[in-house]
Amino acid sequence: MMPKALEMRRRNGNTLPVPETRGAAASVPRPAEPGTIAICFVAAALQSLQARNLDADAFLADVGLSSSLLQVPQARVSVKHYGGLWRSIALALDDEFFGQDSRRMKAGTFAMICHAAVACKNLSQALDRSLRFYALILDDISGTCERDPKEARIVLHERVAGARQRVFAHELLLMLLYGVSCWLVGRRIPILRTQFSYSEPAHSAEYRLMYSADLSFDRPNTLIAFDASYLDLPVVQNERSIKEFLRTAPESILIKYKNGSSLSARVRRRLRQCLPGEVPDFERLAEELNMTPATIRRRLHEEGESYQSIKDQLRRDLAISYLSHSKRSVMDIAVELGFSERSAFHRAFRKWTGASPGEFRRTVQA
Repeated sequence: MMPKALEMRRRNGNTLPVPETRGAAASVPRPAEPGTIAICFVAAALQSLQARNLDADAFLADVGLSSSLLQVPQARVSVKHYGGLWRSIALALDDEFFGQDSRRMKAGTFAMICHAAVACKNLSQALDRSLRFYALILDDISGTCERDPKEARIVLHERVAGARQRVFAHELLLMLLYGVSCWLVGRRIPILRTQFSYSEPAHSAEYRLMYSADLSFDRPNTLIAFDASYLDLPVVQNERSIKEFLRTAPESILIKYKNGSSLSARVRRRLRQCLPGEVPDFERLAEELNMTPATIRRRLHEEGESYQSIKDQLRRDLAISYLSHSKRSVMDIAVELGFSERSAFHRAFRKWTGASPGEFRRTVQA
Protein backbone atom coordinates (compact mmCIF):
# COMPACT_ATOMS: atom_id res chain seq x y z
CA MET A 1 0.00 0.00 0.00
CA MET A 2 1.32 3.45 -0.87
CA PRO A 3 0.74 6.71 1.02
CA LYS A 4 -1.75 7.99 -1.59
CA ALA A 5 -4.08 5.22 -0.53
CA LEU A 6 -3.92 6.29 3.08
CA GLU A 7 -6.18 9.30 2.63
CA MET A 8 -9.05 7.14 1.39
CA ARG A 9 -8.82 4.89 4.42
CA ARG A 10 -8.58 7.89 6.73
CA ARG A 11 -11.78 9.27 5.25
CA ASN A 12 -13.43 5.93 5.87
CA GLY A 13 -12.63 6.27 9.57
CA ASN A 14 -10.08 3.46 9.83
CA THR A 15 -7.46 5.51 11.60
CA LEU A 16 -6.73 8.82 13.24
CA PRO A 17 -5.83 11.59 10.78
CA VAL A 18 -2.23 12.47 10.09
CA PRO A 19 -1.62 16.14 11.00
CA GLU A 20 -1.19 18.48 8.05
CA THR A 21 2.48 19.43 7.65
CA ARG A 22 2.34 21.42 4.44
CA GLY A 23 2.28 25.21 4.41
CA ALA A 24 3.89 27.57 6.87
CA ALA A 25 1.98 28.59 9.93
CA ALA A 26 1.81 32.17 11.12
CA SER A 27 4.74 33.40 13.16
CA VAL A 28 4.51 31.91 16.60
CA PRO A 29 6.16 32.65 19.95
CA ARG A 30 8.82 30.36 21.28
CA PRO A 31 7.18 26.94 21.72
CA ALA A 32 6.59 25.81 25.28
CA GLU A 33 8.06 22.33 24.84
CA PRO A 34 10.12 21.84 21.70
CA GLY A 35 11.28 18.30 21.18
CA THR A 36 12.81 16.16 18.49
CA ILE A 37 13.20 12.48 17.76
CA ALA A 38 16.52 10.86 16.85
CA ILE A 39 16.72 9.55 13.29
CA CYS A 40 17.46 6.04 14.58
CA PHE A 41 13.83 5.71 15.68
CA VAL A 42 12.68 6.81 12.21
CA ALA A 43 14.89 4.15 10.63
CA ALA A 44 13.54 1.50 13.02
CA ALA A 45 9.94 2.32 12.11
CA LEU A 46 10.76 2.16 8.39
CA GLN A 47 12.23 -1.34 8.61
CA SER A 48 8.75 -2.86 8.64
CA LEU A 49 8.02 -1.18 5.29
CA GLN A 50 11.27 -2.32 3.75
CA ALA A 51 10.61 -5.88 4.89
CA ARG A 52 7.44 -5.79 2.79
CA ASN A 53 9.08 -4.13 -0.22
CA LEU A 54 7.12 -0.91 0.30
CA ASP A 55 8.61 2.42 -0.75
CA ALA A 56 9.87 3.93 2.51
CA ASP A 57 10.96 7.13 0.73
CA ALA A 58 7.36 7.74 -0.37
CA PHE A 59 6.13 7.46 3.21
CA LEU A 60 8.78 9.93 4.36
CA ALA A 61 7.88 12.38 1.62
CA ASP A 62 4.19 12.06 2.44
CA VAL A 63 4.77 13.52 5.91
CA GLY A 64 7.33 16.09 4.76
CA LEU A 65 10.63 14.33 5.50
CA SER A 66 13.62 13.75 3.25
CA SER A 67 15.14 10.29 2.92
CA SER A 68 18.58 11.92 2.94
CA LEU A 69 18.21 12.38 6.71
CA LEU A 70 18.59 8.61 7.13
CA GLN A 71 22.21 8.90 6.02
CA VAL A 72 23.06 11.28 8.88
CA PRO A 73 23.35 9.46 12.24
CA GLN A 74 22.96 12.69 14.22
CA ALA A 75 19.89 13.89 12.32
CA ARG A 76 16.62 14.55 14.15
CA VAL A 77 13.02 15.20 13.16
CA SER A 78 10.17 17.01 14.87
CA VAL A 79 7.75 15.06 17.03
CA LYS A 80 4.86 15.93 14.70
CA HIS A 81 6.74 14.55 11.69
CA TYR A 82 7.49 11.34 13.56
CA GLY A 83 3.90 11.06 14.74
CA GLY A 84 2.62 11.48 11.19
CA LEU A 85 5.01 8.82 9.92
CA TRP A 86 4.05 6.52 12.79
CA ARG A 87 0.36 6.68 11.92
CA SER A 88 0.95 6.32 8.18
CA ILE A 89 3.00 3.15 8.63
CA ALA A 90 0.60 1.64 11.17
CA LEU A 91 -2.29 2.25 8.79
CA ALA A 92 -0.53 0.94 5.70
CA LEU A 93 0.48 -2.27 7.48
CA ASP A 94 -2.70 -2.44 9.56
CA ASP A 95 -0.25 -3.11 12.38
CA GLU A 96 0.29 -0.73 15.29
CA PHE A 97 3.27 -2.83 16.41
CA PHE A 98 5.17 -2.22 13.15
CA GLY A 99 5.72 -5.87 12.27
CA GLN A 100 7.66 -6.48 15.49
CA ASP A 101 5.54 -9.53 16.38
CA SER A 102 4.52 -12.57 14.37
CA ARG A 103 0.90 -11.45 14.87
CA ARG A 104 -0.38 -8.06 13.74
CA MET A 105 -1.63 -5.54 16.27
CA LYS A 106 -4.43 -4.30 14.04
CA ALA A 107 -5.22 -0.60 13.67
CA GLY A 108 -7.51 0.53 16.48
CA THR A 109 -6.11 -1.89 19.07
CA PHE A 110 -4.22 0.78 20.99
CA ALA A 111 -7.40 2.86 21.28
CA MET A 112 -9.31 -0.12 22.66
CA ILE A 113 -6.59 -0.77 25.25
CA CYS A 114 -6.84 2.86 26.39
CA HIS A 115 -10.63 2.65 26.62
CA ALA A 116 -10.31 -0.51 28.73
CA ALA A 117 -7.74 1.10 31.02
CA VAL A 118 -9.70 4.28 31.82
CA ALA A 119 -12.49 2.15 33.30
CA CYS A 120 -10.14 0.95 36.05
CA LYS A 121 -9.99 2.36 39.56
CA ASN A 122 -6.22 2.74 39.94
CA LEU A 123 -2.99 2.30 37.98
CA SER A 124 -2.40 -1.21 39.30
CA GLN A 125 -5.69 -2.43 37.82
CA ALA A 126 -5.15 -0.49 34.61
CA LEU A 127 -1.67 -1.92 34.05
CA ASP A 128 -2.89 -5.44 34.76
CA ARG A 129 -5.74 -5.05 32.28
CA SER A 130 -3.47 -3.52 29.62
CA LEU A 131 -0.87 -6.26 29.98
CA ARG A 132 -3.51 -8.98 29.69
CA PHE A 133 -4.82 -7.22 26.58
CA TYR A 134 -1.34 -7.17 24.99
CA ALA A 135 -0.87 -10.85 25.92
CA LEU A 136 -3.99 -11.69 23.91
CA ILE A 137 -2.81 -9.67 20.90
CA LEU A 138 0.91 -10.41 20.65
CA ASP A 139 2.49 -13.84 20.31
CA ASP A 140 6.20 -13.22 20.77
CA ILE A 141 6.52 -10.69 23.59
CA SER A 142 4.53 -10.08 26.75
CA GLY A 143 4.75 -8.13 29.99
CA THR A 144 4.03 -8.46 33.68
CA CYS A 145 3.76 -6.00 36.54
CA GLU A 146 5.67 -7.01 39.67
CA ARG A 147 5.43 -5.33 43.05
CA ASP A 148 7.28 -5.51 46.34
CA PRO A 149 6.88 -3.15 49.34
CA LYS A 150 9.06 -0.42 47.80
CA GLU A 151 9.37 -1.00 44.08
CA ALA A 152 7.08 -1.78 41.17
CA ARG A 153 8.39 -3.12 37.86
CA ILE A 154 7.01 -3.47 34.34
CA VAL A 155 8.91 -6.48 33.01
CA LEU A 156 9.01 -7.66 29.38
CA HIS A 157 9.35 -11.32 28.45
CA GLU A 158 10.30 -12.97 25.17
CA ARG A 159 8.09 -16.03 24.88
CA VAL A 160 10.69 -18.07 23.01
CA ALA A 161 13.85 -18.69 25.04
CA GLY A 162 16.93 -17.49 23.20
CA ALA A 163 14.87 -15.57 20.63
CA ARG A 164 16.60 -12.88 18.59
CA GLN A 165 16.46 -9.69 20.59
CA ARG A 166 14.37 -7.09 18.80
CA VAL A 167 15.42 -3.75 20.20
CA PHE A 168 12.62 -1.74 18.60
CA ALA A 169 9.98 -4.19 19.88
CA HIS A 170 11.16 -3.62 23.45
CA GLU A 171 11.41 0.15 22.97
CA LEU A 172 7.95 0.25 21.45
CA LEU A 173 6.13 -1.81 24.08
CA LEU A 174 7.87 -0.01 26.95
CA MET A 175 6.95 3.35 25.47
CA LEU A 176 3.29 2.37 25.06
CA LEU A 177 2.97 0.92 28.55
CA TYR A 178 4.86 3.68 30.32
CA GLY A 179 3.37 6.58 28.35
CA VAL A 180 -0.20 5.41 28.90
CA SER A 181 0.50 4.80 32.60
CA CYS A 182 1.67 8.40 33.04
CA TRP A 183 -1.36 9.71 31.16
CA LEU A 184 -3.78 7.61 33.21
CA VAL A 185 -2.61 9.12 36.51
CA GLY A 186 -2.04 12.60 35.05
CA ARG A 187 1.66 12.94 35.90
CA ARG A 188 5.09 11.67 34.96
CA ILE A 189 6.03 8.59 36.96
CA PRO A 190 9.72 8.95 37.92
CA ILE A 191 11.67 5.90 36.82
CA LEU A 192 14.15 4.62 39.40
CA ARG A 193 16.11 2.35 37.07
CA THR A 194 15.84 0.74 33.66
CA GLN A 195 17.43 -2.43 32.40
CA PHE A 196 17.48 -4.09 28.99
CA SER A 197 17.95 -7.68 27.90
CA TYR A 198 20.02 -6.63 24.88
CA SER A 199 23.45 -5.08 24.45
CA GLU A 200 23.81 -1.32 24.67
CA PRO A 201 22.73 0.26 21.35
CA ALA A 202 24.47 3.19 19.71
CA HIS A 203 21.56 5.48 20.60
CA SER A 204 21.50 4.61 24.32
CA ALA A 205 21.99 8.30 25.22
CA GLU A 206 18.37 8.81 24.14
CA TYR A 207 17.29 6.42 26.90
CA ARG A 208 18.41 8.87 29.59
CA LEU A 209 15.77 11.31 28.39
CA MET A 210 13.17 8.60 27.82
CA TYR A 211 13.66 6.71 31.09
CA SER A 212 16.35 7.55 33.64
CA ALA A 213 20.10 7.93 34.07
CA ASP A 214 20.32 4.50 35.77
CA LEU A 215 20.62 2.19 32.75
CA SER A 216 21.97 -1.34 32.49
CA PHE A 217 22.21 -3.74 29.55
CA ASP A 218 22.63 -7.47 28.85
CA ARG A 219 20.30 -8.30 31.73
CA PRO A 220 17.89 -11.25 31.96
CA ASN A 221 14.83 -9.09 31.18
CA THR A 222 13.94 -5.62 29.97
CA LEU A 223 12.17 -3.64 32.69
CA ILE A 224 11.46 -0.23 34.16
CA ALA A 225 11.20 0.19 37.93
CA PHE A 226 9.39 2.92 39.87
CA ASP A 227 8.11 3.57 43.38
CA ALA A 228 5.41 1.05 44.26
CA SER A 229 3.15 3.76 45.67
CA TYR A 230 2.34 4.95 42.13
CA LEU A 231 0.36 1.76 41.50
CA ASP A 232 -2.21 2.98 44.03
CA LEU A 233 -2.79 6.33 42.29
CA PRO A 234 -6.33 6.72 40.93
CA VAL A 235 -7.00 6.79 37.20
CA VAL A 236 -7.95 10.42 36.50
CA GLN A 237 -8.79 10.07 32.80
CA ASN A 238 -12.21 9.26 31.35
CA GLU A 239 -14.05 8.73 28.08
CA ARG A 240 -14.04 12.48 27.42
CA SER A 241 -10.30 13.07 27.89
CA ILE A 242 -9.36 9.95 25.94
CA LYS A 243 -10.50 11.55 22.68
CA GLU A 244 -7.86 14.30 22.80
CA PHE A 245 -5.20 11.86 23.99
CA LEU A 246 -5.76 9.55 21.03
CA ARG A 247 -5.93 12.47 18.62
CA THR A 248 -2.43 13.58 19.58
CA ALA A 249 -0.85 10.13 20.10
CA PRO A 250 1.96 9.23 19.82
CA GLU A 251 3.19 12.84 20.16
CA SER A 252 1.35 13.09 23.48
CA ILE A 253 3.55 10.41 25.06
CA LEU A 254 6.82 10.64 23.13
CA ILE A 255 7.80 14.01 24.63
CA LYS A 256 5.39 14.85 27.43
CA TYR A 257 6.50 12.09 29.78
CA LYS A 258 10.24 12.18 29.15
CA ASN A 259 12.62 12.16 32.11
CA GLY A 260 12.20 15.56 33.75
CA SER A 261 13.73 14.94 37.17
CA SER A 262 17.36 14.72 36.08
CA LEU A 263 19.82 17.54 36.57
CA SER A 264 20.15 17.94 32.80
CA ALA A 265 16.38 18.48 32.60
CA ARG A 266 16.59 21.14 35.33
CA VAL A 267 19.40 22.89 33.47
CA ARG A 268 17.43 22.69 30.23
CA ARG A 269 14.36 24.24 31.86
CA ARG A 270 16.50 27.05 33.28
CA LEU A 271 18.05 27.83 29.92
CA ARG A 272 14.64 27.89 28.25
CA GLN A 273 13.72 30.84 30.45
CA CYS A 274 16.57 32.88 28.99
CA LEU A 275 16.96 34.73 25.77
CA PRO A 276 20.03 33.44 23.88
CA GLY A 277 22.02 36.53 24.84
CA GLU A 278 21.16 36.07 28.51
CA VAL A 279 22.20 32.44 28.94
CA PRO A 280 24.13 32.27 32.23
CA ASP A 281 27.72 31.14 32.21
CA PHE A 282 28.56 27.92 33.99
CA GLU A 283 29.62 29.54 37.27
CA ARG A 284 26.48 31.66 37.48
CA LEU A 285 24.30 28.63 36.73
CA ALA A 286 25.98 26.79 39.60
CA GLU A 287 25.13 29.66 41.95
CA GLU A 288 21.50 29.69 40.80
CA LEU A 289 21.21 25.94 41.40
CA ASN A 290 23.04 26.25 44.74
CA MET A 291 25.60 23.67 43.64
CA THR A 292 29.33 23.79 43.01
CA PRO A 293 30.52 23.79 39.37
CA ALA A 294 32.40 20.54 40.01
CA THR A 295 29.24 18.83 41.29
CA ILE A 296 27.19 19.97 38.30
CA ARG A 297 29.92 18.86 35.90
CA ARG A 298 30.16 15.43 37.56
CA ARG A 299 26.41 14.83 37.69
CA LEU A 300 25.89 15.93 34.10
CA HIS A 301 28.69 13.61 33.05
CA GLU A 302 26.96 10.73 34.88
CA GLU A 303 23.83 11.52 32.84
CA GLY A 304 25.84 11.56 29.62
CA GLU A 305 25.53 15.32 29.17
CA SER A 306 27.54 18.54 29.44
CA TYR A 307 26.51 22.18 29.76
CA GLN A 308 27.52 22.81 26.16
CA SER A 309 25.64 19.77 24.83
CA ILE A 310 22.45 20.91 26.60
CA LYS A 311 22.76 24.40 25.10
CA ASP A 312 23.30 22.88 21.65
CA GLN A 313 20.32 20.52 22.01
CA LEU A 314 18.05 23.37 23.06
CA ARG A 315 19.10 25.52 20.11
CA ARG A 316 18.71 22.54 17.78
CA ASP A 317 15.16 21.79 18.90
CA LEU A 318 14.14 25.45 18.79
CA ALA A 319 15.61 25.82 15.30
CA ILE A 320 13.67 22.80 14.03
CA SER A 321 10.48 24.11 15.63
CA TYR A 322 10.87 27.62 14.19
CA LEU A 323 11.65 26.35 10.69
CA SER A 324 8.73 23.92 10.79
CA HIS A 325 6.05 26.13 12.31
CA SER A 326 6.81 29.77 11.55
CA LYS A 327 7.56 32.10 8.65
CA ARG A 328 10.52 33.75 10.35
CA SER A 329 13.54 34.23 8.12
CA VAL A 330 16.56 32.00 8.58
CA MET A 331 18.61 35.04 9.62
CA ASP A 332 16.06 36.05 12.26
CA ILE A 333 16.09 32.52 13.65
CA ALA A 334 19.89 32.48 13.69
CA VAL A 335 20.00 35.75 15.63
CA GLU A 336 17.27 34.60 18.04
CA LEU A 337 19.30 31.48 18.82
CA GLY A 338 22.47 33.43 19.49
CA PHE A 339 24.40 32.94 16.23
CA SER A 340 26.32 36.04 15.19
CA GLU A 341 26.59 34.92 11.55
CA ARG A 342 24.21 33.15 9.21
CA SER A 343 27.01 30.85 8.05
CA ALA A 344 27.66 29.65 11.60
CA PHE A 345 23.97 28.77 11.98
CA HIS A 346 24.04 26.90 8.65
CA ARG A 347 27.05 24.84 9.72
CA ALA A 348 25.51 23.99 13.08
CA PHE A 349 22.11 23.10 11.62
CA ARG A 350 23.65 20.85 8.96
CA LYS A 351 25.60 19.08 11.69
CA TRP A 352 22.39 18.59 13.70
CA THR A 353 20.12 17.39 10.90
CA GLY A 354 22.17 16.72 7.79
CA ALA A 355 20.41 19.51 5.86
CA SER A 356 20.73 23.27 5.62
CA PRO A 357 17.99 25.40 7.24
CA GLY A 358 16.58 26.30 3.81
CA GLU A 359 16.57 22.69 2.62
CA PHE A 360 14.90 21.56 5.82
CA ARG A 361 12.18 24.21 5.58
CA ARG A 362 11.51 23.47 1.88
CA THR A 363 11.16 19.76 2.69
CA VAL A 364 8.72 20.47 5.51
CA GLN A 365 6.61 22.96 3.54
CA ALA A 366 6.92 21.52 0.02
